[in-house]
Amino acid sequence: MASISSSAGNSINLIPNSTSSNPLPSPSNGFSRLSFLNSSKSVSLKLLHSNSQFLVRSRPAFQLTNVLKTVESPNASVSKTRHLESSFSNSKPTILVSEKLGEAGLELLRSFGNVDCSYDLSPEDLCSKISQCDALIVRSGTKVTRQVFEASKGRLKVVGRAGVGIDNVDLQAATEFGCLVVNAPTANTIAAAEHGIALLASMARNVAQADAAMKAGKWGRSKYVGISLVGKTLAVMGFGKVGSEVARRAKGLGMHVIAHDPYAPADRARAVGVELVSFDHALTTADFISLHMPLTPTTSKIFNDDTFAKMKKGVRLINVARGGVIDEDALVRALDSGIVGQAALDVFTKEPPPSDSKLVQHENVTVTPHLGASTKEAQEGVAVEIAEAVVGALRGELAATAVNAPMVPAEVLSELAPYVVLAEKLGRLAVQLVTGGSGIKSVKVVYRTARDPDDLDTRLLRAMVTKGIIEPISDSFVNLVNADFTAKQKGLRISEERVVVNSSPEFPVDSIQVQISNVESRFASALSESQNISIEGRVKYGTPHLINVGPFSVDVSLEGNLILCRQVDQPGMIGRVGNILGERNVNVSFMSVGRTGRRTKAIMAIGVDEEPDKDTLKMIGEVPAIEEFVFLEL
Repeated sequence: MASISSSAGNSINLIPNSTSSNPLPSPSNGFSRLSFLNSSKSVSLKLLHSNSQFLVRSRPAFQLTNVLKTVESPNASVSKTRHLESSFSNSKPTILVSEKLGEAGLELLRSFGNVDCSYDLSPEDLCSKISQCDALIVRSGTKVTRQVFEASKGRLKVVGRAGVGIDNVDLQAATEFGCLVVNAPTANTIAAAEHGIALLASMARNVAQADAAMKAGKWGRSKYVGISLVGKTLAVMGFGKVGSEVARRAKGLGMHVIAHDPYAPADRARAVGVELVSFDHALTTADFISLHMPLTPTTSKIFNDDTFAKMKKGVRLINVARGGVIDEDALVRALDSGIVGQAALDVFTKEPPPSDSKLVQHENVTVTPHLGASTKEAQEGVAVEIAEAVVGALRGELAATAVNAPMVPAEVLSELAPYVVLAEKLGRLAVQLVTGGSGIKSVKVVYRTARDPDDLDTRLLRAMVTKGIIEPISDSFVNLVNADFTAKQKGLRISEERVVVNSSPEFPVDSIQVQISNVESRFASALSESQNISIEGRVKYGTPHLINVGPFSVDVSLEGNLILCRQVDQPGMIGRVGNILGERNVNVSFMSVGRTGRRTKAIMAIGVDEEPDKDTLKMIGEVPAIEEFVFLEL
């Protein structure tokens, strides 16, 4: 059994119990899964919570499944856990929809799980319901706070934001609790861009003011003279999906478009005919400024007295992004002084804004009640997009719209699939070799590869090594979302090194080596010259293999369970150990022997389908030429 002990300060040492004959839960006990799916349409990473209360079995063209962790503690009986697996497999997840969603999306959700549409929940009501839910879908009105994740007690697996902005979701808390957050960034892109252009054009021609005047019985033809858009400079602040679509449409109106976005690729901007410029350059040269940036601590109230003071007098401002990026009191002052000639706003710091808001009531301001995504087509599209993302996450797929996990391109996921399995198994093997009470504090992962550093994304591999090391000896579950956070929380330092080798760059990794330093080993032969536990593996014919244990070379398929024996290199050893296992009805799947020299020391690696009992292991240990041995579960 594994244990966790507190060390000085707040860090936690990971300490495997050296007295246990069964340091890891049997793979057959668990049912959380990590797998890769590769179909003709897409590739996705499956990441299910270790405490998942259901399991959906899919039928992709290609699937690699790796059983990770039991639902119960490592002491849970096999029969009890298998009963849990059987009962949970037939149940459906519960999906809470806290704000209105298009019917097409709801139908998709209902085909997969139990859908609870409870609108206008108070924070207290949300916290009360969330512990019974596996997924939560919100729009912009529901605040998904740390308290919500705490109240979920680990059951909440995915939060879906039906829209782009995720400032109403506590991403840090979601990550800490291993909850995936997904959004729907594409379905309402065109609708938001069109609304931005509509506000720009109606503001330039005073459409809203003229309409209100006529309805009040006034004919103010001379009062509402507008300006032409042709030849005017539009600064697009935030050149993402919506910003780039606004730029395309503005170019079609004959405007000169510049953009500021510290993360936008210059070649993508050039393809649209847009010049990327600095923030200050955009402020000082634009006739119109259209905002399309997310609300973050950096962008909060970024448009304030100081930034307005830098703008060209009479500039016109459009915001269909997030209300909080504008200091609304400062904007009123800029409008009153004439620095800002007009503003067209679809979003506000507080929604709905107060009825007596000076900004809303200002005669030079055109306002709409957050209508950016409000077209029939966009509403249905957002509903379907978020429903697909949430269902995919509940199936264990890491969607491209995940916002709190590293974005690993589909082609990289496909290529790394067998190496992910290898990485986790190496982590699990390495941690089983640790003994003593000093705890695991430092792990090094070495990738041997022929590729350039920029052509190898190791984040997924690092996460799986972390998973393999932490899960077997703690009560934590680890996935791509929270791997780095969990390691840091437990005082575990994961470092990486890349070694260039002369092999084919066709394959992303030639081998992966896992080293654990400053620990004692249950199997002394696994220690390198620097006294670190060291094991190394590679993928052969699509299957993970162990190729080095300490200084010894082996060739072992990482399937089933493994017995490592250090022995005197002499004839008959394979037969003697094989006979012991055969007599005890333990099936041998493979054997491999690696040695340092003829008739010196050798390591025999034996793959077995069943777990040998204590008496069988004792008989192996009593063979005179065997100096040490260890049984490892994969």
